[in-house]
Amino acid sequence: MNPDILNTEVQAFISKNLKTDITSLLLKGVPFENIDSKDIIEQIEAKKRCEIKLPSWYNTKNIYYPNKLNIEQTSSEKTANYKAQLINGDTLIDITGGFGVDCLYFSKQVKNITHCEINSELSEIVKHNYKNLNISNIECRNENGIDALKQIDKPFDWIYIDPSRRDDSKNKVFLLSDCTPNVKTFQGLFFKYAKNVMIKTSPLLDIKATRNNLKFAKELHIVAVNNDVKELLWILERDYDAEFTIKAVNLTKTSPQTFQFSFNEESNTIPEYSLPLTYLYESNSAILKAGAFNILSDKLNIPKLHQHSHLYTSDELLNFPGRRFMIVKCIPFNKKAFSKEGISKANVTTRNFPLSVGDIRRKLKVKDGGDVYLFFTSDLNNSRVIIICKKVK
Repeated sequence: MNPDILNTEVQAFISKNLKTDITSLLLKGVPFENIDSKDIIEQIEAKKRCEIKLPSWYNTKNIYYPNKLNIEQTSSEKTANYKAQLINGDTLIDITGGFGVDCLYFSKQVKNITHCEINSELSEIVKHNYKNLNISNIECRNENGIDALKQIDKPFDWIYIDPSRRDDSKNKVFLLSDCTPNVKTFQGLFFKYAKNVMIKTSPLLDIKATRNNLKFAKELHIVAVNNDVKELLWILERDYDAEFTIKAVNLTKTSPQTFQFSFNEESNTIPEYSLPLTYLYESNSAILKAGAFNILSDKLNIPKLHQHSHLYTSDELLNFPGRRFMIVKCIPFNKKAFSKEGISKANVTTRNFPLSVGDIRRKLKVKDGGDVYLFFTSDLNNSRVIIICKKVK
């Protein structure tokens, strides 16, 4: 951490050049003899990435930014705020602190937070930023979180872990056994020091397999932002042996879409089926990741089109956790029938269909965009159909 970066004129230069082409800046150089131009470029690139993801940091003066990779790996403020609502108590230790976004939001719910970060520069940066953000109930420790837990040797209400998903060669990994720390190995230690454990993992993980690898799994929160799944949050509670609950959450620009069910409900539910009616529904990405295909039909009393299509239909417009469409027409899938509709531009989606979106566009000569939505799918009779729709807000 170079303190000269925080000089008033340097900070002004960084803010002024947030929209300047980086290549031209590198060629031109920076007007500060005691600072490497690459360090300032790094600050500019990192701050730009925070404008939407971390507005509290972006809009606060004298924030020091780490490299782009740290910004890429950190939680957004939206997801950090969500996970903070899941906890309470007096003490929490984050054994994989990183840039400290999650800890800042935890500090709004928990009296005393311990932030552990093994990278000395990053730990120093986080401590500096908390001061500028007026956060006073977080202790920053520059050490391995596992070692800190043993050294402190006292109980916490919560342990939070966001294992690093990069290997020694900086390649991306996502399996629990490949991440650092390997939470499978340290579960006994975690429950020695805390009753409650929250683990943030990659959205790529298989839910059933991961649940089987975790002790005392109580809840899974699948968190999406604007229909893009960002993280899986596993809540573990010492000695918990009741039903495992899954909550699919899509944080939209207006209000969150939520759907909750127990792990065994999905496999024990037989949905109703129907041919396309007046409206068509497509689940949000969090529900799709959750695999809540049958239980969604049952709980919302809405029939599916097909066992494997995962599209739903109704005669009356429903409040649905996903996209809603009015069906204009349903036609059989063939080039002749489609050409009669005179559609040259549309948004194309496939569900349980043998062709890809690209194949369909080439075959039917349909450009992307416009107000028409085409769903290529299979109905309850296993017939290939095209459902022509218009979006409903």
